[in-house]
Amino acid sequence: MERIDIPKKAIYRLSIYHRCLQRLVEHGEETVSSSALAKVAGVKPAQLRKDLAYFGQFGTRGLGYPVAALASMIRDVLGREHLQPVVLVGAGNLGSALLRYPGFQKEGFEVIAAFDADPEAALARGVEVPVFPESELERHIVEREVRMAILCVPARVAQAVANRAVAAGVTGILNFSPVRLELPEDVMVNNVDLALELEHLSFFVR
Repeated sequence: MERIDIPKKAIYRLSIYHRCLQRLVEHGEETVSSSALAKVAGVKPAQLRKDLAYFGQFGTRGLGYPVAALASMIRDVLGREHLQPVVLVGAGNLGSALLRYPGFQKEGFEVIAAFDADPEAALARGVEVPVFPESELERHIVEREVRMAILCVPARVAQAVANRAVAAGVTGILNFSPVRLELPEDVMVNNVDLALELEHLSFFVR
């Protein structure tokens, strides 16, 4: 399917819809109404229909959406028909925990390699993904045509590592480093600041 320019928040919601549809497939459901899918996805039915309308007309009034077909369409839109290669930089405690996470492949992503200043220490943490010296980052990105990277490096080196990854061909970065990266506009960066998220959460549990 030709890539369509749609709001970033709508793309994020597509991933949520896809996960909900996967669960319905696993339970043998063949159709789902817009109201039911919207409820489990945590959005309003009108928002769900608007998001899906970017890609054409789906479903039949009174019958709902065909679960398997809609899930397949969203996979195609998100580029997840085949496993997408991902590299991880910074295999310390957090990076190693992510490398041991089994859910990436289920969602269509394969962490093919990790890079660290001390590969032996990273391997000693029990990760099964190959860990290489950081100096080999560009070679692996180019040879494997990697477009996505996960950064778990200290803040002081995050910008430099991101610059290297982007120069080698990466266009999407999931950034766990506690710093805002300054990169070209065509590079998508999702920042995950765990301490900040806990700070926000603490407001509601006081």
